[in-house]
Amino acid sequence: MNGEPVSVAISRLPHGAGLPLPRYATEQSAGLDLLAAIEAPLVLAPLGRAGIPTGIAIALPDGFEAQLRARSGLSLRHGIALANGVGTIDADYRGEVVVPVVNLSDTPFTIERGMRIAQLVVARHARATWREVATLEETSRGSGGFGSTGVGSTDVGSTDVGSAGVGTPSA
Repeated sequence: MNGEPVSVAISRLPHGAGLPLPRYATEQSAGLDLLAAIEAPLVLAPLGRAGIPTGIAIALPDGFEAQLRARSGLSLRHGIALANGVGTIDADYRGEVVVPVVNLSDTPFTIERGMRIAQLVVARHARATWREVATLEETSRGSGGFGSTGVGSTDVGSTDVGSAGVGTPSA
């Protein structure tokens, strides 16, 4: 098993009855599979969004978060992604874990009860404290933003993002 286990309290909600609790698919999986706790199939239209209930609520220990992540197979094969990219469940949240999905494909997709719809990664996190300074320490990247390191294996440092943040080749 990877990492040190952390005990997380979990409550199965009435509409989650009969579904297994989230579990790791393999011995070295980072994410636990979350299941759709819906009563009837739900057809997600192209570009449609829905909050999929999981039938569980959790209580994370202080210093931990749970990250909702898309399942790569659903994303690649069917265009099903999380509407917010990656979701964060804070340690003080006690409501149902709901997965915000979006269908980015051009065909309807049907979600059925018990379908593995997303992954849940439990992770430690740090809390930041701000230390305001007049200037930041310089780095080789500097203020280079989106696209500033290029896309090819030899592109590092070969673009200038300019004021709009869009990469333009540097001379």
